Amino acid sequence: MKTALDPTPFHSTHRLLEFPRLVADLGYEHLQLTPHPDFLPFFRHPKADDALVAELRRACRDAGVGIASILPVLRWASPDEEERVAAVRKWKRAIEIAVDLGVDVMSTEFTGRPELAERSEDAFYRSMEELLPVIEREGIDVRIDPHPDDFVEDGLEALRVIRGLNSPNIGFVYVACHSFHMGHPMQDILQAAVNTLRLVHVADTMDHTASTGLRYITNPPGNSVRVHQHLKIGDGDVDWGGFFGGLNSLGFFDREDTVMVSSVFAENENAAEVSRYQLDAMNAFIAKAKQERSQP
Repeated sequence: MKTALDPTPFHSTHRLLEFPRLVADLGYEHLQLTPHPDFLPFFRHPKADDALVAELRRACRDAGVGIASILPVLRWASPDEEERVAAVRKWKRAIEIAVDLGVDVMSTEFTGRPELAERSEDAFYRSMEELLPVIEREGIDVRIDPHPDDFVEDGLEALRVIRGLNSPNIGFVYVACHSFHMGHPMQDILQAAVNTLRLVHVADTMDHTASTGLRYITNPPGNSVRVHQHLKIGDGDVDWGGFFGGLNSLGFFDREDTVMVSSVFAENENAAEVSRYQLDAMNAFIAKAKQERSQP
């Protein structure tokens, strides 16, 4: 398993090419590249040319840091056909960049609309008819997160949508801080995912369904807002013993194809301290899960 840092909290204080050295200084051996205005902006065409890609690859080599995953967020499941076609074009360029960087893992979201779920699913499969041959030819492993406010938020249903593609190159992302939007107990989803689960995000969140749905109050009542956070481990309601224990039961920590990403966004003012804390906490939970499983 690769352990990576999502450098999103440092976007406002560091340049893109400084991320590899920063990640190394914080104790990580890998980073996950998330949407950045100089690289793969949210929903827009990639902005990295061959020269920048070469510079980034060199910066990673000089820092001794690998890129565990690239995370584009593009509207490939948009029910608007013009947006969907544009997203496919952007995805092809993002794949080219991943290949040039020597990265074979891309994680992403479904990026459809929950109020148009059937049309969004149709759009997603239509996009994948064109993209899957490219993904498989280039040897890319694409892993998808059922994000809150997407056409599929339910964890088990997301696995069904992925299974419908019938491709070993498409996997599942479990984001711990999305747990309370996934519609089923964490262990049910982890056990159903098995080897399809190849990337996880580690961040905490409060359970917005707690207190009879009154943990958070938004107005007007009954609106469709989705609430979650990306807090450091221990600051929310995620069952971390169950999370790490469940991953250990799947052999997640011992596989070569898996990635664990620290993705805390809530404390930019303490981002360096939090990043080091996350790495220590993840390692401690992994060691504890392995020890508990080895005991008779």
